[in-house]
This record gives sequence, structure tokens and C-alpha cells, in this order.
Amino acid sequence: MTSNETQTTLALIEAALSATVRLESRDGDKIGTVHAFLVHKVSGRTTHAVLSLGGFLGMGKSYYPLPFSLLQFDSVRDLYVVTIDRRMLEGGPSWANNAPHFDQAYADRVASYYGVGGEDLTLR
Repeated sequence: MTSNETQTTLALIEAALSATVRLESRDGDKIGTVHAFLVHKVSGRTTHAVLSLGGFLGMGKSYYPLPFSLLQFDSVRDLYVVTIDRRMLEGGPSWANNAPHFDQAYADRVASYYGVGGEDLTLR
């Protein structure tokens, strides 16, 4: 593998969820679902969740990457709770049709927007 190939290899793999995992705000409002988790290939750690918001019959959905640390799992209700304000989430990095290249720069942009520490996405 050449140096350029090493640099362009993505450190994350998307683990899409086959079942719908509900997502609520900390106030109990229904927001959407968890569409997928982004998992670091080497460490096996979940770094981000990709949230699916809006849409009707599968059309018009938007996807929002969120640092995994901003989610809490409610085992009694079997759902995830977003620990930030819904308006902040809806104003964050997102896409509708084509997912961005989720490299270190994009991960840093997501972390910066939410004011959390960034993830090191190097493959080691």
C-alpha cells in the first residue's frame, strides 16, 4: 500500500441498524431514529451515531452525525436520548442524499460544532 492509499483509507465503518432504534430529546419529544453507528475499525469503539430525522415514507430524511458521547441509552424504554437541545441538533452538520467523506477533518468539524473533544481517526 502506498502512502497515499494509507492516508485515504477510512478509519470508520458504518454499522447500519436493521431495526428502528427510537430517538427522543431529553424532554421526551420524539425526534427520529438512530440510523447507524460509526465504529473505529481498529479499536472497535463506537465514535458517532448517525441520526435520521424527518421525512415521510422514506423520503425527505436528513441524517445527522452525532458524537456518541451525546447519547444516553434508556434500557427501560429501549431507546436513545439526545442530551443536547433539539434546535442545536437540527442546526448541526447533516446531509440528505450523499453522505460526506467522514475523514478526520469532518469528524473535527462535528466535534467542534457540538463542543466536545474530537476523535482520533487514525488507523492504529
